[in-house]
Amino acid sequence: MEPWTVERGRAIAQSLVGSLGRRWDHTVQVARRAEDLVAAGADPAVALAAWLHDIGYAPSVARTDLHALDGARHLSILGAPREVVSLVAYHTGAEFEAVERGLASELHAFDRPDQAALDALTLADLTTDPAGGVVGVDERLAEILQRYPADHPVHRAIEKSSPYLRECAQRAATMFDRVAGT
Repeated sequence: MEPWTVERGRAIAQSLVGSLGRRWDHTVQVARRAEDLVAAGADPAVALAAWLHDIGYAPSVARTDLHALDGARHLSILGAPREVVSLVAYHTGAEFEAVERGLASELHAFDRPDQAALDALTLADLTTDPAGGVVGVDERLAEILQRYPADHPVHRAIEKSSPYLRECAQRAATMFDRVAGT
């Protein structure tokens, strides 16, 4: 059985979202930022999860419109490490979106990951815009709110989760000696 390495995660992500343009650009930059956090002491699972965090957007994986849940389910089927599956399932406030979509019980079938690792993945995701540019957390949250109409589950989830997401990013920035806005 092939080990779960960052290289394997990159290959899986590229096969699933590599043709999705900006989604791939975003994934590459999130992974770079996560690898920097791992170099600063974050759990190595964060780098692997960063490559895989958005595979639930792939047409072959998407089932529920909750990409975090769909990605985690796919990784679970592939036999990915539990911590990586959990990080993908819960990344960047997915619990809030699961509630908005009526999928909380399905998401909670996955173990909640270590909070420090989740914070690091959240920081990497929230400091990368959809095209792979580096942005501040507040800028990224505003961009998401602008991209989705007010009645969309993602918009509602981001409105509700923004304080929590800022706290996650700040904890990770403090722990790994980074600036949460960059």
